[in-house]
Amino acid sequence: MLSVIPLAFLSFALSLLLTPLLRNLARRRGWVDHPDNRRRTHRAPTPRLGGLAIVLAYAGSFGIFMLALPASPLIPSFAFSRRVALPIAVIFVVGLLDDCFDLKAREKLLGQTFAAILACSNGIQIESLGGWHVSSYVGVPLTIIWLVGCTNAFNLIDGLDGLASGLGLLGALTALAAGLLYDDARLITAMAPLAGVLLGFLIFNFSPASIFLGDCGSLWIGFMLGCYAVIWSDNSTTTLGALAPLMALCVPLLDTTLSIARRFLRCYPIFRSDRGHIHHRLLDRGLTARGVAWVLYAAAGLAACVSLLQSVPLNGARSLGIGLFPILACIGIKYLRYEEFGIAARLLSHNRLRSLVKSHVVLRDLEGSLLAAATVEECGRAIGQVGPEFGFGQVELRLGERAFHERLDPSTAPSWLLHIQLSDSEYVRLMCKFETSGAGTVIAPLTDLLHRTLSAKAVEFSIQPSLDRRKPMAQATGPVTRKQGGHIRLVGPQI
Repeated sequence: MLSVIPLAFLSFALSLLLTPLLRNLARRRGWVDHPDNRRRTHRAPTPRLGGLAIVLAYAGSFGIFMLALPASPLIPSFAFSRRVALPIAVIFVVGLLDDCFDLKAREKLLGQTFAAILACSNGIQIESLGGWHVSSYVGVPLTIIWLVGCTNAFNLIDGLDGLASGLGLLGALTALAAGLLYDDARLITAMAPLAGVLLGFLIFNFSPASIFLGDCGSLWIGFMLGCYAVIWSDNSTTTLGALAPLMALCVPLLDTTLSIARRFLRCYPIFRSDRGHIHHRLLDRGLTARGVAWVLYAAAGLAACVSLLQSVPLNGARSLGIGLFPILACIGIKYLRYEEFGIAARLLSHNRLRSLVKSHVVLRDLEGSLLAAATVEECGRAIGQVGPEFGFGQVELRLGERAFHERLDPSTAPSWLLHIQLSDSEYVRLMCKFETSGAGTVIAPLTDLLHRTLSAKAVEFSIQPSLDRRKPMAQATGPVTRKQGGHIRLVGPQI
């Protein structure tokens, strides 16, 4: 496989030549990315056509190599690269359109899914996992999810000079090493020129960058590595070996997973950008842009070594690597100090999840009791029955001319007061001790439930006398109108 060296060198040289040419063209045309002092960390407008440079260098290296060395033993293995050229071209066009017209997240996702489907139809498909055959009904969906995930992972992590291109270079070198271990010509002929173009581009993209990848570059790199990682995985005969590509690309994949989890926990739109990615957190910890890049390069390099250990017949090394991998990942996540995961962990460790479920079930039962209540006293007793569940020591209710008051806890300790104004003269009050935490977790849904159900009950009770006298409502009372105050107050302390 020594003949692959000229191919890699040719791609590197073309990348060195084309990158500055397209950078200067982008500057003259105004195709630049402007800083926003929020997520974008660069200080000056920077060209973003780097993806076009690496794609042209990659394709050009194949063309020149075939013309210069038509008898090379690598030529037959180019056939597979031609088969996947169409889906790779589609993903590049999607990224280029996003760079030019700022596509919506759903539009990009649709284009990425279409490219993944094309890749499956052209031979890129998970057919085995750990030596076990996988049917197309399972393999095709898994392949689409994997390709779309890898594509977006490199797109999301492309927020710092040299980060996506450097991680892509490490991923390509790792896949190239796997191809040499498995003697897979498809991996070797695809990854050698990819490593060459990314190395040449990184010279101009490392901090301070003079040109950016753009979405056309980051999406293309992620999709390329995802496609050939499928081939790498299919070569493995063990379960751990099948996970090797995931380990090799763990840094961008972990960043994407953390982003989705963070936004889910915060009820934040998943497709909306934020400043909580791994590289942003490291910048906030005081590292420079170059320092962040080197730290993540080191993490990716370590993960690449662990992934390659799964491809060699050393059982002890495999076990050690797979054991260290999750431990190091957890240490890294803890170092980033994500508040969302810390709060979620504390809730789980203190069994707060079960407490929340129980509280909401109690609220559902309370709503049923209030809807079934026929008098103000029954409403008050229904509230009083669940009051101790949330730590309330006193209930006071007024609907129309009727009032209800009950002390649930004889203690007179200082308390805070929840006052819900139903109308000008109607209200419900609940008193709770300061040290009681049960009510705090459901204060909003409890307030909404009481205001909604008791307001309806007040209207029901106001027309009840006319119904008891068996008189038509319109003749007895006329239209019922009530002025709803809707005021809610938290007052404290109370004695």
